[in-house]
Order: sequence, then C-alpha cells, then structure tokens
Amino acid sequence: MNRASPYFNKLSRYYLWYTACFAGFLAALALLEQEGMPRLWIGYSFMFATIVLYAAIGVISRTSNVSEYYVAGRRVPSLFNGMATAADWISAASFISLAGGLYLHGFDGLAYIMGWTGGYCLVALLIAPYLRRFAQYTIPDFLATRFGGGAGGRGGPVRAIAVGATIIVSFTYVVAQIYAVGLIASRFTGVDFSVGIFLGLASILVCSFLGGMRGITWTQVAQYIIILVAFLIPTMWLSVKHADNPLPQLAYGSVMPKLAQREAELAADPKEREVRAIFRERALAYHAKIAALPLSWERGKEEVERQLDEVRMRNASLAEIRAAERALIAYPKDAAEARGIWASLREANLKRSRAPAPHATPFPGDDPGQSDIRRNNFLALVFCLMLGTAALPHILMRSYTTPSVRETRGSVFWTLFFILLVYLTIPALAVLVKYDIYSALVGADFSKLPDWISYWANVDKVNPLISIADINRDGVVQLAEIAIDGDVLVLATPEIGGLPYVISGLVAAGGLAAALSTADGLLLAISNALSHDIYYKIVDPAASTQKRVTISKLLLLAVAFIAAYAASQKPADILSLVGAAFSLAASTLFPALVLGVFWKRANHQGAIAGMVAGFVMCLYYMVHTHPGVGGSAADQWFHIAPISAGVFGVPAGIAVMVLASLLTAPPSRKSDGLVDHIRSPE
Repeated sequence: MNRASPYFNKLSRYYLWYTACFAGFLAALALLEQEGMPRLWIGYSFMFATIVLYAAIGVISRTSNVSEYYVAGRRVPSLFNGMATAADWISAASFISLAGGLYLHGFDGLAYIMGWTGGYCLVALLIAPYLRRFAQYTIPDFLATRFGGGAGGRGGPVRAIAVGATIIVSFTYVVAQIYAVGLIASRFTGVDFSVGIFLGLASILVCSFLGGMRGITWTQVAQYIIILVAFLIPTMWLSVKHADNPLPQLAYGSVMPKLAQREAELAADPKEREVRAIFRERALAYHAKIAALPLSWERGKEEVERQLDEVRMRNASLAEIRAAERALIAYPKDAAEARGIWASLREANLKRSRAPAPHATPFPGDDPGQSDIRRNNFLALVFCLMLGTAALPHILMRSYTTPSVRETRGSVFWTLFFILLVYLTIPALAVLVKYDIYSALVGADFSKLPDWISYWANVDKVNPLISIADINRDGVVQLAEIAIDGDVLVLATPEIGGLPYVISGLVAAGGLAAALSTADGLLLAISNALSHDIYYKIVDPAASTQKRVTISKLLLLAVAFIAAYAASQKPADILSLVGAAFSLAASTLFPALVLGVFWKRANHQGAIAGMVAGFVMCLYYMVHTHPGVGGSAADQWFHIAPISAGVFGVPAGIAVMVLASLLTAPPSRKSDGLVDHIRSPE
C-alpha cells in the first residue's frame, strides 16, 4: 500500500489540475458567449476540445506491452478504477436515455435504475474478486481454464462459445453508444448524422487503438468528471427554479405533488380529450384501410398520382410539386408494404390517443390484470438487468486492472458510489423537466414556441426527435400534441430550463463522454477476445507479444467501422438495444460464471450446454415475440416483453448446465484446484 501511495498522489494531482483547467475552460466559454460568440462555435469548441483531450491521453498512454494493453499493468488504484468503471458503465443509455425513459414511462422506468445498481452488488459479491484472484486477461480466459476440455484440455470449445457471446453482447451494446455519438455530434456541430458517427469514432479509436486498457482507463477517469459536472449543473438549476433547493435528490419530492396536480388537470381538460379523440379516429381509419387491402392500397395510389397531376396542370409552386412527388415516392410499393406501414401508424395513433399514466403511479393499468402484467414485466426487467450487469464482459474486464483482490473489492464500492451520484439525480431530472414542460410548454401559443423545439426537430428530419402539431387547430399546445423522443430530453434540458447555451454544450460533452467511454471498453472487449482468446490461444499460441497487440489493434479498427455502419442505419432506440444486450449476457454468461466459481461439479460439457441453451432460448424468445424482427406480441409467454427474454434464458441455461454436468464425468483435479485457489483468501 505504501508503494502505491506516491502513484496515487501523482494521479490525484494530475486530475485536480485537469478539473481546474476544465472549470476555467467553461468559464472562458461562458464569458465568450456573453460577448456574442455564435452558438455553433461553442458547439465546435466543446467537440474539438474534448476529442483533442481524449486523443492526447491516448497518445500519452500508448503501449505495446501485453499487460499494459490488456489490463493497464494491474496497477490502477481502487478509487480511480471506480471512476473509470463508472464512466464505462454510465453509457449513452444512462446519460441520455434513462431520464427520458422515466419521463415517458414514469414509475416503470425505475426498473433500469434498480436493475443496474443491483447488478453491481452481484458483481461485488459473486464474480469480481474471484476474477481478480484468477489474474488473467479476459472472461473467456477464465471460463476456458475453469472448465477445460477440448484439445489438450485447454477449453477451446468453451473459449470459442464465450468469445462468440462476448462479441454478440458487446457489439449490440456498442451500436447504441455510437448511435448516441452521431446524435450528439449532429446536434452540436450541424454535420449530418452519419458524419457525426464517424467523427466520434475517430476519438474512440485514438484512445483504444493506441493505449488499450491503459489509455482507456485514464481517459475514462477524465470522462467521468465531465459526465458528473454535465449532469449535475442543469439538474441543480431546475431544482432551484422549481423547488428553491440546489439539491435535486432531496428537492424533487416537493415537486411531485405539483406534477400530480398538473397531470390531473390535463387528464380532465376537454381540449386534451378532443385531441386524443382525433388520434383515435386516425387509428380507426388506418384499421379500415388495412381491412380493405388490397383495394385500399390501389385507391390510395390513384389518389396520390391524381394529386401530383393536378398540381402540375395548374402550374403550382415548385414547393407544392416537390411535396406531391415526395408523397408518391413515399407511398407503399405494394399491398404487403402498406399493411406493415399502416399497422405501425395505427399503433402510433392508438398510443397517442390514450391519456398518459400519472408519473408516480406504480404499474398503471385499465384493470387489475393489466396492472399485474406491468408489474411482472417490471420485475422481469430488473432481473435481466441485474444478472446482465454481473455478466457484461467489458465491465468484468476491469476486475483485472487493480493491484489486488482487496483493491478490486474497494473498486466496486467506489464504482457504486460514483454511479449513484448520477443515478440518484436521474429520477429528479425526469420529474423536474416533466413539470417544466407540463407547466410552461403545455398551454402556450403555437406562435410563441421556444427556439429549442425547432432546433431539435431539425436534427433528424426523417424521424424527428420532437414534433408539435396543432391537431385540433386551436392555436394552443396540448400535451397530446407533443411527441418527444426520450433520447433528446437530457440534451435539451439546459434549453428547456432557460440556461445559457454553454451549458447545452457542456451537457453534449457529457453525453459524448458517456457514449465514448462505454464504446471504448466494449470495442476493447471484442478485439481482445478475438486477438487473445481466438488468435493467440487457438490459432497461433507461439505469437509474439508485439504481434498479439498488433492483431488486437487491427481487429479493434475493423469492429469499430462495422459497428459505426450498423449505428448509421438507426436500428432501434438506445434503451431497446441496451436491454437486448443485457438479456443476452445474462442468459449466456451468467450461469457459467457463477456456477464456475461456486459449484465444483460444473464441468466442460455442462458449460457448453448451458451457454448454448441460455443463448438459444433468449434469442428465440426475442425473435419470436418482437414485431420489429418478424415476431408477434401475441406469442409472448406470460405477457413478458422481448427485452426481458433473459427471464427465460437464465433458468434454461442454469438447468441445462446442472443437468449436463451431473450426467457426464466430473471435472479434473486441476479444475477443482483452480476453484480452491480463486476462493481462498489473498
């Protein structure tokens, strides 16, 4: 411990200076904004400064040493490892989407906070200390050594399956992070969404490509400081604005009754009911068109073509002609496509025709049966997120970076502490922003809408992040006329609260830091699994250390560009992608990891069977029940949503692993000895 103290003190000095310089940078930009600096240049300044900062840390931390590249030399103090892990954990889903999810879904959104924080308790109790005692490089490393089997007893089949699971889970997760990078970059620099993705990708690659785990660790500590400051400042501002208290975690309780009163007023408002009735009529119209297919599609196409001919014949303006041409291009190509599009529009209108559930009401439903379904889905999601957290490869990898098992346990404590500083603030932010919108925006004149609405509506014109339309043509904004994407809420919070634009840039930098920090860890987990576990352990065991690191860097580059391309296709919202990753991780890796530590009888055949069974069960349920991939919600078991598929995958994995282990030969003495070693005191 004494030998670590000078190193700890040196790191503390560095990051204190960094924090002071960051505060000075904020103050300078605030002064420049007052002097008339354009908003676009403020956005450029934040993007450029943060990316240069992360790149500089990556260059300074560059290494070709295997231990440094894979596990940061196993010398990261617990406090700093906790900050780095917290940044790794507070992804775009946490920073950008979680408050938005709570805004949209109220009490149900707390499942994410409970599941993710509870999962870290499982990490501390069941897995992290034992992985550090094992003292290798990757999660497949541990599973292959623990279960053995294959050629020479080296665990090749187990390693290959674990690598496959690591890649699938991490890739699904990293696509969500890169999507968030594109969202932020396009909003605050004005570039196209796809260009924004590749700008952020450059920052990711400099850190992880050059320095591996060492570069990522020190970058993530810097990123956590930005994340914390960026999240707390606007939330504290709203807390003072609505509750006269700068501590939002304590103050938002006094805002909840005001919000509940406002919700009751809006639920009884005749104008709100009028708008919801219009949406209900639109949903019924789409239902009728679907029922009349294919005749309705043919008539619709004739009508669109007739309108185009009409505007051309009367020499209408170019804008009208272009609008009619776009309507024809956008019209479904055939009756089958029309069925899918119209069904989606019917559901969207039905959703907007329903009165929003009160924010603080747990498991709201039209009847006790519906309430029970929501409660069961809430508990199932908490279960999947907890077990998924305890099996995420990029998080568990950080268990290898501390000097000792004791430091690993301390690191998990600090991780929870640093995560809770943000996670206890997220519910407060959701309530404060919701009250601000319900009281200030709802009831406003359409002629006096705030500027931030048009800013965010133009970020993505194909799928607008926010839209407000005067549905009942009364010139006044009703709540039912507002459609807001949860992913935009935190980024727009400074503008909603009336803060200077420099705070908007700060929040964007925080969201970027959250997305980049997690993407760094995920990409490194994938490339290390491929280079260390496949190339070095299976393909070329005689490879030199330099060659191993080079292969890892090249693979990281390839995976990053594939993930960026996938993100540019906008496959789903951030929380949905992340939820899928957690269910897959829980179903595939959690049973093998926990039984591998605590049940000596678990063997090679059991591990293979359990991982395959858990993965297949989880994936089957997702595909079978998710409408977006050809499934049907009518096929759900016990009405459990596909995002919680792990609630079936985990029991299947455990049951098959136990059964297969008991029906085959017990593991070797070497395996028993490994279990005794990792469970013995340090």
